Amino acid sequence: MYKIFRSFLFLFEPEWVHYFSMNSLRFICKLPFGKLIVKKLFQPTKILNFEFLNLRFKNKVGLAAGFDKNAQYLNELEALGFGFVEIGTVTPKPQAGNDKPRLFRLPKDKALINRMGFNNDGVEVIAQRLKSWKLAACLPDRQVDSKPQTVNCKLIIGGNIGKNKTTPNDDAWKDYEICFTALHPYVDYFVVNVSSPNTPGLRELQEKDSLKKILSNLQTLNAKLLNPKPILLKIAPDLTTEQLDDVIDLALEINLDGLVATNTTISREGLSRQSSVISRQLGGLSGLPVKERSNEIVKYIYIKTNGKIPIIASGGIFTASDAKEKLNAGASLIQVWTGFIYEGPSIVKKICNEIN
Repeated sequence: MYKIFRSFLFLFEPEWVHYFSMNSLRFICKLPFGKLIVKKLFQPTKILNFEFLNLRFKNKVGLAAGFDKNAQYLNELEALGFGFVEIGTVTPKPQAGNDKPRLFRLPKDKALINRMGFNNDGVEVIAQRLKSWKLAACLPDRQVDSKPQTVNCKLIIGGNIGKNKTTPNDDAWKDYEICFTALHPYVDYFVVNVSSPNTPGLRELQEKDSLKKILSNLQTLNAKLLNPKPILLKIAPDLTTEQLDDVIDLALEINLDGLVATNTTISREGLSRQSSVISRQLGGLSGLPVKERSNEIVKYIYIKTNGKIPIIASGGIFTASDAKEKLNAGASLIQVWTGFIYEGPSIVKKICNEIN
């Protein structure tokens, strides 16, 4: 059924379809019994509670950053059964992102190309939105062992943070600090994004010295808070072995909480002829063509560190089989994005009902 509906939706511009679909789902969830029906149709029937980074996830399938950039659809995504949602990438100041069109489909390759450019409402607006969500979706905080703990939240929320386009790389650490401080009360974990190919110069921050400055500063801030949150780093699939080794060494050196592997790629290797025109568009490629490289990086990190660095895997996950490959390679959790677009709202249910 979804494939027929998808064929219709694919007749229209991708970014418009995104907001049309999610706003339609929001409308349905506001109807009497609407959300209950959505949950009945799409939530997994298996109970897969999972502990990771001292957080309790209702399942291992999350939604990667870039889909709900502004934390506008958390209620609807929770209804679809996601175990966690990563909002953002969030920057200190609002920014419009790159010129449209900036999102392109490659149906023959089950892929997307995007050059969104960190379009978001800015950290102040998003923090306020998350505060409202937390008040509605979680029980009030209570004291446990002298530390504030939020209990029984409906959904684990990750905060993916970045820098504004106009911020020089030398001052990038300040942007990450601003976002971290503003979002800290309202998200469950953080992901530092220095791997998007759509902000000029951003990937230069993946070099060891630049990374250490950003991450060490956040860890210092985190350690001073009563309720410190896990901090992870999202890496690109285009890193060389030497660069990947630098990231691993730094993660071990500073006791980073984990890595998210991987972001989109600038490579166009292996695409079909039918995608040749669209593939020349600038931006990051996601979906099935990234799957094998993402698997390789997850496995490399796991083996090289003997599993000492927790991993959230992203890249080319469409089916339960794809998810199992990531988990068997060493990931603890998985994230979908492009697979959600191509497989539809039942993707979480299908994956969770087939994995342990």
